Amino acid sequence: MIEIPEKKIDGNSLNGLSLAFIGDAVYEILVREHLLEHGSLQVGKLHKMAVEMVRASFQANVFDFIEPFLTEEENGILHRGRNASATHIPKGANAIEYRKATGVEALFGWLYCEKQNDRIREIFEIILEHSKKEENI
Repeated sequence: MIEIPEKKIDGNSLNGLSLAFIGDAVYEILVREHLLEHGSLQVGKLHKMAVEMVRASFQANVFDFIEPFLTEEENGILHRGRNASATHIPKGANAIEYRKATGVEALFGWLYCEKQNDRIREIFEIILEHSKKEENI
């Protein structure tokens, strides 16, 4: 994962959308790293696989699945992100999915701001395990 700069951003002082702004990038890097671990593929295939994992419907499913694995504080951040007021919902997502996806991104953003790299990795591994099980059903 990328090196976290020395400067710390106070994740508790940021609103849900600001946390989701940085968390989107953190989550995307984790997905891309994960995909590259499986060897070299054509960029188009990598992009298609990445889109599957970062789309709102996938992240909405993640929201529902990871809640029981989170601490009370992490659940608070997850819900703060979900409850944030977004003015624009991207094409291809419904409002509920988009709000839940924002919650997941906010959680990753908060963990990043709080420099909790080990926890970021732990939660991402839970997500990967869950997605592998879903594919086998």
